[in-house]
Amino acid sequence: MTQDKMTSVRATGLAAVLALLGSAGIAQTTPSTDSPVTALSTGEIIGEEANGDSYVGNTHGDWEMVCVRVPDEEDPCQMYQLLRDAEGNATAEISMFPLPSGQEAAAGATILTPLETLLTAQLVMQIDGGPAKRYPFTFCTAIGCIARVGFTEEEVNAFRRGAAATWTLVPVAAPDQTVELTMSLMGFTAAFEEASAQLEQ
Repeated sequence: MTQDKMTSVRATGLAAVLALLGSAGIAQTTPSTDSPVTALSTGEIIGEEANGDSYVGNTHGDWEMVCVRVPDEEDPCQMYQLLRDAEGNATAEISMFPLPSGQEAAAGATILTPLETLLTAQLVMQIDGGPAKRYPFTFCTAIGCIARVGFTEEEVNAFRRGAAATWTLVPVAAPDQTVELTMSLMGFTAAFEEASAQLEQ
């Protein structure tokens, strides 16, 4: 697949993954032994309130806060942005979140790219033309290939000061080509502060 065709990633892929991780299973029940037919279940009434559904909360510049409904708890939210190529095609997605202090990584992120991505070429990220950094992919699912990465405090501060970051990937069918995706940093500071405030609660 060439660069022009590499735009098949679903626009709500990471939101779906986030909802799946936040959803709770329904407990199984055992049929009552008082019933003459113990092999049948008459079912169990469950709450009507959706659990694990994702929704968009606040928006800060080009960043959305995607949250997951969790009954009786504060809904966890992550920073989200749809990444587009030079022609404006929606090609990948990124979800970012702060991490507790005292670790090498100050923030983590999940990047979702199309299945047609050349995994051995990895992902390359560059902030405002600064030094480039390469990240490996973690795994692929039916909706695309995922890289789970971490950013240092220095890199988070560069995101705060910067205007845009560029993610570069390679199509598997055209290994001599690259696809550059723009990650806007407009609103990053406000979004990261909101996510950090939730982490501290």
